[in-house]
Amino acid sequence: MSKPDYVYVTYIETTADKLWHALTSSDFTERFWFGYRISSDWKVGSLFSLTKDGRRAVQGEVLITDPPNKLAYSWDVVKEGVEREQVSRVTFDIEPHGGVVKLTVTHDNLGPKTLRDISGGWPMVIASLKSFLETGRELPADLLTSGAREAYHA
Repeated sequence: MSKPDYVYVTYIETTADKLWHALTSSDFTERFWFGYRISSDWKVGSLFSLTKDGRRAVQGEVLITDPPNKLAYSWDVVKEGVEREQVSRVTFDIEPHGGVVKLTVTHDNLGPKTLRDISGGWPMVIASLKSFLETGRELPADLLTSGAREAYHA
């Protein structure tokens, strides 16, 4: 039996290039990803990491980089206090549709705890990304201190 997949689809009023830049720039991710900074040189085989306050929460390897269409990396939660499961995979498919862009986030090879955690996390992150690109304002950081916090670990 294969591991469950998590798929989230949204449409964002932006360009594929701007969306790609937002997903791969630490200055942008720090704003919309509730203080987490992403870093990598975005070459296949390179390492990537998500850090907050100087502490690594997630690390992985860049698996696919096809700017501005597709990005994929492995996802290994290394945050202190979080039980580790097998390494999973995140894929971002970016498809222009007229004046908007369709973003499909697929997270697969998930363990049960990771599936539960990302099911609360990705909707907040992607909603904040959408707001940031469309209005210049990310969602409020206190969203993570509300009831949603328990479901979000990255």
